[in-house]
Amino acid sequence: MVKLLIVALVALAVFANAYKNPHYAPGRSVNVHLFEWKWDDIATECENFLGPRGFGGIQISPPNENVVLWTYNRPWWERYQPMSYLLDTRSGDEAQFADMLRRCNSAGVRIYVDAVINHMTGEPPENVGTAGSTATFSQWDYPAVPFTWEHFNWPHCVIDGMDYVNDAWRVRNCELVGLKDLNQANEHVRNMIVNFMNHLIDLGVAGFRIDAAKHMWPHDLEIIYNRLNNLNTAHGFPANARPYIYQEVIDYGGEAISRDEYTPIGAVTEFKVGMELSRAFRGNNQLKWLESWGPQWGLLEHSDALTFIDNHDNERGHGGGGAMLTYKEPRPYKGAIAFLLAHPYGEPQIMSSFAFHDSEIGPPMNHLGQIISPSINSDGSCGNGWVCQHRWRQVFAMVAFRNVAGNTGLNDWWSNGFNQIAFCRGGNAFVAFNNDSWDLNQNLQTCLPAGRYCDVISGVKAGNTCTGKTVTVGNDGRAIINVGALDYDMMLAIHIGTESRL
Repeated sequence: MVKLLIVALVALAVFANAYKNPHYAPGRSVNVHLFEWKWDDIATECENFLGPRGFGGIQISPPNENVVLWTYNRPWWERYQPMSYLLDTRSGDEAQFADMLRRCNSAGVRIYVDAVINHMTGEPPENVGTAGSTATFSQWDYPAVPFTWEHFNWPHCVIDGMDYVNDAWRVRNCELVGLKDLNQANEHVRNMIVNFMNHLIDLGVAGFRIDAAKHMWPHDLEIIYNRLNNLNTAHGFPANARPYIYQEVIDYGGEAISRDEYTPIGAVTEFKVGMELSRAFRGNNQLKWLESWGPQWGLLEHSDALTFIDNHDNERGHGGGGAMLTYKEPRPYKGAIAFLLAHPYGEPQIMSSFAFHDSEIGPPMNHLGQIISPSINSDGSCGNGWVCQHRWRQVFAMVAFRNVAGNTGLNDWWSNGFNQIAFCRGGNAFVAFNNDSWDLNQNLQTCLPAGRYCDVISGVKAGNTCTGKTVTVGNDGRAIINVGALDYDMMLAIHIGTESRL
């Protein structure tokens, strides 16, 4: 009996871990959130930039039909008010979606869908979706799915701010900001969600971000996940591969619902990472303490954590945000991203934004409400109102750094006792940071073979020369490392493959 119990527990653990593998193509890492991009533009970006630069995957905006909110001038959050599970949004239709999946998977870049399965719309003034569907909001009637009143949670209630602290039942059964709250324990609801997600898997997606997971019961989600198809081998996934699932659970502590309730069934978005690294790289905590970065900081276990500095909510001060570094503070933000990607902890995701001053506005659009594509400038950056952090040299260089570092651990940590730190990743890569008001100028162990290396932060390797700093590593692996307090960037990074001859 005891042996059977042990076998059952092991089997459950293996099954849960199956949802924590992003199934990146070999030699790739890092997921980038191309927020509100169109499917055709994503396909082109996979082929022209993300694939060649070694990115592992993309989180896309919700692909299913949402309500059209002209009253609010098409805000970004209309994408989080579903009308149906038809694949038709401002980003494109189902044919364009399928074409994007084919092209991105062929380029070695996986696609992860932001799945909005907790709720439907609120009660906006408008009543037409991006695919032309209508609903009777006051009767909880969504014929394009179909959902009717019996498929929602009753009695009707709306989450109050104190519920997050005191009442897990209300957080999971009442409406989030007035959005019609689906009952995932209802068999019809489960079937509609599973059919939607399985259709996406069959088309070639690699996994899902589960929006508002905190507002659904873990047991109901587990049943849904276990009914999902294996990933489609026609798109290059291995046989019997389960979708990667990372669940949005905002948990800074002190609430009725814990992120730990969700780790047995999938990975979880680790919001504390962005909070702590933003604090450190703003200078409100000392970098020396990052020597113990990881679960010792109260973070999730490595395999459970989807890590990031900012996301589409908290870069706008929503979703528990407001203190996160964003593109609007570029120097410390790039430093925090560089540390996130240099350190082996967690599965990192990068935000790629459009510029905004009003936190409600949607992506760049024309007078018809159509999304305007990012333009690509001569230096590789984006125009037309798009920030495109993934195209910043300091970011894509650290994606390459992470790929080269591979599965190596962290070793040869150094600090000056304040805000200058450095470390190696095995014998493959070395990085140094200076967030002090004086220069870093030290003879440090880089763990690299002797040679001259191009710093990939200040420039690139062009032929056999460096357009930025050059670091000379001696036979003992040591080198003079200089990161000035007034340098454009607060970090320096070198790795195998960046050797120069001159």
